[in-house]
Amino acid sequence: GAAGGREAAVEPSLCHEQRLRALCQAAPGVSSLAWSTRGWPSLLKYYSHSDSVSWLEEYKARHNAGLEAQRIVASFSKRFFSEHVPCDGFSDIETLGCPSHFFEDELMCILNMEGRKGLTWKYYAKKILYFLRQQNILKNLKEYLQRPTERQSFLEGAVLIDQYCNPLSDICLKSVQAQVDDITDKVRKVLRTKNPRHPSLASKAGEVLIPEVELQRQVLDAMNCVLYEQLKYKGNELDYYNSLNSYIHQVLIRRTGIPISLSVLYLTIARQLGVKLEPVNFPSHFLLRWCQGKEGSTDIFDYTYIDAFGKGKQLTVKECEYLIGHHVTEEFYGVVTSKEVLQRMVGNLLNLGKRESTDQSYQLLRDSLDLYLAMYPDNVQHLMLQARLYFHLGIWPEKVLDILQHIQALDPSQHGAVGYLVQHTLEHIERRKEELGPEVKHRSDEKHKEVCFSIGLIMKHKRYGYNCVIYGWDPACMMGHEWIRNMNVHSLPHGPHQPFYNVLVEDGSCRYAAQENLEYNSEPREIPHPDIGRYFSEFTGLHYLANTELEIRYPEDLELTRATVQKIYSSGKE
Repeated sequence: GAAGGREAAVEPSLCHEQRLRALCQAAPGVSSLAWSTRGWPSLLKYYSHSDSVSWLEEYKARHNAGLEAQRIVASFSKRFFSEHVPCDGFSDIETLGCPSHFFEDELMCILNMEGRKGLTWKYYAKKILYFLRQQNILKNLKEYLQRPTERQSFLEGAVLIDQYCNPLSDICLKSVQAQVDDITDKVRKVLRTKNPRHPSLASKAGEVLIPEVELQRQVLDAMNCVLYEQLKYKGNELDYYNSLNSYIHQVLIRRTGIPISLSVLYLTIARQLGVKLEPVNFPSHFLLRWCQGKEGSTDIFDYTYIDAFGKGKQLTVKECEYLIGHHVTEEFYGVVTSKEVLQRMVGNLLNLGKRESTDQSYQLLRDSLDLYLAMYPDNVQHLMLQARLYFHLGIWPEKVLDILQHIQALDPSQHGAVGYLVQHTLEHIERRKEELGPEVKHRSDEKHKEVCFSIGLIMKHKRYGYNCVIYGWDPACMMGHEWIRNMNVHSLPHGPHQPFYNVLVEDGSCRYAAQENLEYNSEPREIPHPDIGRYFSEFTGLHYLANTELEIRYPEDLELTRATVQKIYSSGKE
């Protein structure tokens, strides 16, 4: 086996690790990169018990994938420091010559490195892993949408949306389904006390629908007892517009959600117990319907409507209208498909993404647009929104042109808006070509003599009290007149004619602060900003060390930062 022979079967992880150590010792030229025994169990899912595996070849493949991952991660800072990683920035990853799960495993090893070092590697490893997983989830979503309707589980659709918006979280259908099954078992226990002969208690319950309305009612009563009385599930009225309410794994953890996410959970449990509930795309408040008449009836009065957000309350047609405060036509009481349910879930996230005014990346808006366009690739309204978003963020100009070309082909009446964006996008591309390289700021220059602080220092804003770290500076305010007026800069004693600093703030925002408003932080601490690794390689406990690309731009700041920190904190006081 150690010489490259084939094993008969995969045995428990301890045996894997023992064999692996032996292979590492026996394989010349391969042992320089140890395959982490801590990470090995996470890879077991890629092997079947019936497989015959050459562990030496697997080790070599993992080793090579690790080297490739490290090479690509190391290249990203130099390639993309001055911009967001563009669409084509991941092109070399899409053509990997190694198993993707080994590549991902190395990225996870980088992300899980202990300590406060390797911040830049972690920053780009996270971006690459985010991209890889989202691409895989999109592929799974498209496969899901191609299935016959009867094979499109509402729960699986909700999990796919959850996974795409949270690709770095450990979310899988199997785990979510297991939690739902656990709730279903609790419902069965309650049912057993009410009706020991109930058909839902049979071992194959859920495969056959229960025809009797009264028996169905018993199931729904037991569900309401378990969900809302025992487990305390409830609609999140206090924090309705929190995106966590839309993610099914968070609904199960927090036991709260919005109407559509709670309805997916409610409907799934009911169907597992033999009760067919159907989704209703009711305006402003998603509902379920339960047939009281002939199955498949088109008469809206043959149904009772269930409000999963309102603790499973059963409503008449009139009560549904009271719920939203106005009359609606019969079409809004009809059943909708799983794709339409996903469309509404994604639409909710889209609306939340538009409210992300403090998040400069607009990640939720970008993710939800990706999902919507995966379902409806020719939707002109959302294509235009995506093009405008990328244009506004100043990223991926080539992608903007591709989107605009697609819009023009779909709807020539958009010529005016398309033409405007095309013109300005082409101008942006030309300006980028003319850029000579990074601006280097030397402190020895006379124009920089008033700059007191240096990059990497942990500061505190005197007026607003926030903690931040400096990642750039200008000898005077470089913003336009409108920004200066809106921010009331002229009210400052030194106005715009003083050094201004680019800072990463602990709340995740990026700000431009006047020198007179900043002071040294007497209790320096890490700044939990998502872009920290873009600029810094390490946190020393007192300040941040600039990474190579930032140090090129501020070549004299590192020594000044060290000297400043030693002066301020060596005595334990300012």
